[in-house]
Amino acid sequence: MKNNLIDSKISENNQWQNNKAKSLLKLVVFRIESINFAFPIECVNKVINYTTVYSSGLNDIGIAHIDDDEIPIIDLHRRLFKSSKISTSNPARFLLIAQNTMGEGFGIPVLKTPNLIEVSVSDIRTLPESFRQADTLGIASHVAVIPQENLSLTVFLLDVNQFLPWVSQSAKRG
Repeated sequence: MKNNLIDSKISENNQWQNNKAKSLLKLVVFRIESINFAFPIECVNKVINYTTVYSSGLNDIGIAHIDDDEIPIIDLHRRLFKSSKISTSNPARFLLIAQNTMGEGFGIPVLKTPNLIEVSVSDIRTLPESFRQADTLGIASHVAVIPQENLSLTVFLLDVNQFLPWVSQSAKRG
């Protein structure tokens, strides 16, 4: 499943490239372990201080009361690395609240405030489907390799429809 927002921006850039224009995509970037992840800014509702998350502890999803809603909270560290880094000794400080293309919100605990960066769509590449099906990083649809002074910054662009797949799957059937 491809992230339509990112694909449309890349397509837009290909059209603009003919006119010598450079299209930029704004990304909200955060880090889990040593890996940088991002959502397009259009998918992010807000970043809030961490709040209590209720969960049985048996899987990577819990629930939190945010404003007047119950929001699923995904422990992305646990989903990716099969162990939770969110603990009393290293607590999350923020919740990044995003939504999938069906409009259902979800949160991801993060240790540091996410950054907003602009990336040229020419620096974004689609991840191969074979990789997406074989690796836990398959929740990413694209990767951005952003040139910087000393090193390139690699950022995996997450597919918002991979976080609550039961919603996305029912939308595909309907």
